[in-house]
Amino acid sequence: MSNSTLINSIRASLKLAMKARDKARVGTLRLVTAEFKRIEVDERIDVDDARALIVLDKMCKQRRDSEQQYRDADRPELAEQESYEIGIIQEFLPAQLDEAEISGIVATAITDSGAEGMQGMGKVMALVKPKVQGRSDMGLVSKIVKQLLNS
Repeated sequence: MSNSTLINSIRASLKLAMKARDKARVGTLRLVTAEFKRIEVDERIDVDDARALIVLDKMCKQRRDSEQQYRDADRPELAEQESYEIGIIQEFLPAQLDEAEISGIVATAITDSGAEGMQGMGKVMALVKPKVQGRSDMGLVSKIVKQLLNS
């Protein structure tokens, strides 16, 4: 693995959890490090901080979807496990943006790209995504882009 500060932080947290015998936390952090290792082996690259953020963001989204499915299926114990894992993973993500901050980023991207109407959504998303990756749910970002492009 690379000398990424984010990955080093996750490794250090894993070591602390192992020393504290916190099995649930160790399990979640091992899932994260295993995903980084899988990417490094499959794609033959070193995972840097930017890619690590994308991976962590994706893992959170997967767990949110699973949590919702478990709640819909009346399986609260499994939903709580997913919620716990989301909390652990989010410790390593940057602070989340609120809707006003996202709207500001999107408005700037619309101006910069010259997009008008829904056909310009791809251009806007291409400018917005790197700025909000790991800091916001992309579903919410997409919704805000659609609202601003339609207004």
